[in-house]
Amino acid sequence: MQVVCPSCGTRNRVPDDRLADAAQCGRCGEPLMAPQPVALDDGGFDAFVAGTELPVLVDFWADWCGPCKLMAPQFAAAAAQLPLVRFVKVDTEAAPRASLRHRVRSIPTMVLFLGGREIARRSGAMPAGEIVNWLRQQLGARWA
Repeated sequence: MQVVCPSCGTRNRVPDDRLADAAQCGRCGEPLMAPQPVALDDGGFDAFVAGTELPVLVDFWADWCGPCKLMAPQFAAAAAQLPLVRFVKVDTEAAPRASLRHRVRSIPTMVLFLGGREIARRSGAMPAGEIVNWLRQQLGARWA
């Protein structure tokens, strides 16, 4: 399984049966499968989404958005429950190109990618349980 390091952008190959074993990047030594969301900007977004073979759930948000702030701990709680899904946060103010390219019109908006392609999206703040249930519906038993 290919997993892109959120810290340095290096592609790492991790055996499927070792994904839960605290894998570290071969280049920088940072964790590849941290149980919390990682922040990405315009520079690292495309490479991370396209190069990671695991499902990637992106939360497009902004600091001034009240519902985004309310959903942040819920998004983190969902990340802790689904270790085979990569959870990413993209600040729409700091990463306007990624937001525009993926037609984010309202925030918070979550976009689910698999194999570098968008497969689902959902707008509005949600509790952790609803995020997890939605992902399980979209991905099935293999990932969730």
